[in-house]
Amino acid sequence: MSSFVGVIVSDPWLQSQFTQVELRGLKSKFLSAKNQSGNVTFADLPPVLAKLKEVTELTENEITDILKESSPDLNEEVDFETFLRHYLDLQAQASAKVGGPNPQSSFLKATTTTLHHTISESEKSSYVAHINNYLGEDPFLKDYLPLDPASDDIFELAKDGVLLCKLINVAVPNTIDERAINTKKVLNPWERNENHTLCLNSAKAIGCTVVNIGTQDLIEARPHLVVGLMSQIIKIQLLSDLDLKKTPQLVELVEDTKDVEELMGLAPEKVLLKWMNFHLKRAGFEKQITNFSSDLKDGEAYAHLLNALAPELGTNSTLETTDPTERAKLIIEQAEKLDCKRYVTPKDIVDGSANLNLAFVAQIFQHRNGLSVDQSKIPVADMMEDDAQTSREERCFRLWINSLGIETHVNNLFDTVRGGWVLLEVLEKASPGSVNWKQASKTAINMPFKKLENCNQVVSIGKDLNFSMVNIAGNDIAQGNKKLIIELRAFQCHNVFTPKSFGSSFKHRHNFICLSFAAFLWQLMRFSMLNLLKNLRQHSHGKEIGDADILNWANEKVKRSGRSSQMESFKDKNLATGRFFLELLSSVEPRVVNWALVTKGTTGIFLELKVDLIVIVNADEDKKSNATYIISVARKLGCSIFLLPEDIIEVNQKMILTLTASIMYWSLQKKGGDFEPLSPSQQSEPPSPSQQSEPSSPSLSNNQSPTSPSGDDG
Repeated sequence: MSSFVGVIVSDPWLQSQFTQVELRGLKSKFLSAKNQSGNVTFADLPPVLAKLKEVTELTENEITDILKESSPDLNEEVDFETFLRHYLDLQAQASAKVGGPNPQSSFLKATTTTLHHTISESEKSSYVAHINNYLGEDPFLKDYLPLDPASDDIFELAKDGVLLCKLINVAVPNTIDERAINTKKVLNPWERNENHTLCLNSAKAIGCTVVNIGTQDLIEARPHLVVGLMSQIIKIQLLSDLDLKKTPQLVELVEDTKDVEELMGLAPEKVLLKWMNFHLKRAGFEKQITNFSSDLKDGEAYAHLLNALAPELGTNSTLETTDPTERAKLIIEQAEKLDCKRYVTPKDIVDGSANLNLAFVAQIFQHRNGLSVDQSKIPVADMMEDDAQTSREERCFRLWINSLGIETHVNNLFDTVRGGWVLLEVLEKASPGSVNWKQASKTAINMPFKKLENCNQVVSIGKDLNFSMVNIAGNDIAQGNKKLIIELRAFQCHNVFTPKSFGSSFKHRHNFICLSFAAFLWQLMRFSMLNLLKNLRQHSHGKEIGDADILNWANEKVKRSGRSSQMESFKDKNLATGRFFLELLSSVEPRVVNWALVTKGTTGIFLELKVDLIVIVNADEDKKSNATYIISVARKLGCSIFLLPEDIIEVNQKMILTLTASIMYWSLQKKGGDFEPLSPSQQSEPPSPSQQSEPSSPSLSNNQSPTSPSGDDG
């Protein structure tokens, strides 16, 4: 669930011309055009429109002349929808001025799109080849593959959702329990929508940004959105090894322990650039590569890189040729000798295709990274152990934040939140209007005083929202390191939030601050979650909704369905079997659970007698099977959740709360969803924010009901 509503346009046709990301950006530009009277007139538009990328071919004077044709009075007031219509007109005229589209791009002419949505034919062909290679033997898809990269068959195949779900599992294995995918030869609209809902919620769970994509977009196979989603999924797959845990040899790229910690905080593509520059410097190449586009166009960096990594295949002819296209051709031939798959054509290199160049460099890294590490140089093992301890919690915080639709994309939580800006963005989503943006600075990460101002405002808003902010100040966030930002493991078994309860190992104030800030992040998630439930006024009757209400609702829902399972609390160890949540999911949507796929989930190892054969069954595997199925079924239903199977098996109290609340939110959104808050006599005293279970949590994003497959937010 997410507090993000989106930009609403009253004209359905006009709304269909833009994604939500585009609408938010254009809305911001429109508002920036306001004059001193607080209005926007035609005269205010040219300076703003001239700066938009799609209209840069037109000068301000040309834009003014075009606007005069439809509205001679430039002092006439303009609303946002009129602004959008003129923007589309200007976009078309700008395209016509330069002679139309790039021949390497395909302009989409479907009725639901306009000329401003383009896809790269080269990218599409590359992704089709990738799919043919990795999914060609899939039991379901092998009847449809291989696809012709030059055709548009990929879009037709994507319409039922199976392909995209399978592609997610190629990128991050076991993300989706494939038992939850509808794989009949012919799917009805409901089943197609379920597959796409599962796809979008699972894509969010692996780190894709899908706030501008709805299930109806995928059902209609809108090409620019399908290709964009495929690009993100494939990028995640290709960059998966750019991680110290998977490739510890990457430690060779840095000089000392401090640099190792910095390396761990870099986004994968930044690590890839660092790796490339490391080898280029060794090879005597003086130019610093800063991107996967313009810096690689001439092919010289590629030639030096391949000669350094595979000298046995090196040749002087690659560098001696003066024709960039011919050089690019030789580069690709040399890479193929390393078994690198063909993600680029010579023209892609010369044109500077960023996505395809990134894929190509990642392929080279996977096949020949040229690294060997001396473990005695840097004690990286200790740092990796610490990272493993916090990675699950960091993952959930990060994915939840990215699911909210904020402007900043968080690649590494530890580094990003220290500037305070991201936390302010999240607070604004959770409590609209709470942030004073005039006192906030987006570039504060490199400006200590501005950074401190941001972080002080974060703490101030937290106090206004009645969060427990014991012993934490803005400076603690601004100067925070990984342990300051999220030290959760030590908090797992404690409910009373006092220094004494943590034992002798927590002697220093720093450790207490760590736990305080972890609790702050959890309180922010919980506040957002409960606020969404509270806003369903027709169900809550305007009353506050708390943890006890969520627990009561879940038990009542299961009871009314005729089943006997109940949970005593969100830390009830019986929840580890998964049976209760499967019954809860079945109670809100009877057809969503296939009970033939559900295991016993019994605790421990037990003997099962089958005729005269004794079979030893590992119940942990049973529980994991149920847990993975629960997560996929919930996502298929429309719940945006970020917990892992282990969180259900271990009965991670806060994860269990968010899972239950997400199911509740989806159910209450349905027509006829029922909820009766507990009466005061039924409610126990609510726990204080610092007394509420362990601080690891996914959260709930804007869920789509299967009855309403369309929507801007996946």
